[in-house]
Amino acid sequence: MILVVGGAGYIGSHVVKKLLDNGKNVVVLDNLTTGHRKSIDARADFLEGDIGSKKSLDELFLKYDIESVMHFAASSLVGESVKNPAKYYENNVSNTLTLLTKMMEYNVKNFIFSSTAATYGLTEDELITEETTLNPINPYGRSKLMIEQIVQDFHVAYQLNYVILRYFNAAGADPSGIIGENHDPETHLIPLVLKNLLGERESITIFGEDYDTFDGTCIRDYIHVNDLAEAHILSLEALLANRFKSKVYNLGNGNGYSVKEIVDMCERVSSRKANVLIGDRRSGDPSKLVADATIIKKELNWKPVFNLEKIIEHAWNYHSQNQEMIKQ
Repeated sequence: MILVVGGAGYIGSHVVKKLLDNGKNVVVLDNLTTGHRKSIDARADFLEGDIGSKKSLDELFLKYDIESVMHFAASSLVGESVKNPAKYYENNVSNTLTLLTKMMEYNVKNFIFSSTAATYGLTEDELITEETTLNPINPYGRSKLMIEQIVQDFHVAYQLNYVILRYFNAAGADPSGIIGENHDPETHLIPLVLKNLLGERESITIFGEDYDTFDGTCIRDYIHVNDLAEAHILSLEALLANRFKSKVYNLGNGNGYSVKEIVDMCERVSSRKANVLIGDRRSGDPSKLVADATIIKKELNWKPVFNLEKIIEHAWNYHSQNQEMIKQ
């Protein structure tokens, strides 16, 4: 049995579906503060609870024969983390420590951790590798890096086997249109543009068009959420097959797309025109962040299969089909 904490959230729900499609038995633990009950695949068992609750974790580990844990239960808004760092250090760091301690108590030694490119902070590297200096610039990124360090210490002291996956920009939706990206508040570019195209937002703002890029707007690496999910499956299989005991991998396409390119593709897929405003730069926004995911491609034979057009096509299908459910 695989325990997925945060399995009602955006990325977690897609991983749960893919695990089940691959014949795995799954139990989800989620407190539903940001996740959605209807996003959890009906084939999975579900317990509403918090990873910081020792009672919930005892109940779970006593009831199920858990062999591996996948962790998606984190607060993840950069701006909020600056305004309320206590929430991020409690939920992301303290609660994860509680989870890991309970895992050791019940002898559960396989752990897949959803980390972030925010651990790198601002960098001048053209492509960000796993060897790029880790220098997070906000409490969110720092909290994720703290967890990574705790996990590595648990590996040395308690033989915890782990894979840390540092995501860049997760995007898109399951091709079925059943699950997709539904945050409240929404902060990600693609769903914000789609909401404007659907008439749910009056406009979309591009923050700065004077960056040192080909069209003046920031360039980011977008990866389909199902490609991310596949990386989790491959990482788990490698751990269970004892191919290694600990790994850190970047997850990205290796291709950067500018903000204007994203808006243009959203317009093309939807056959609608966005109302675009130009705003000032946001503090701390680097001009370009693109992943080098060579290592996971080589070692686990992972390969992203969805290009930008498919990413946005699947996101558009989800948002247009579920407009009333996800309307803010």
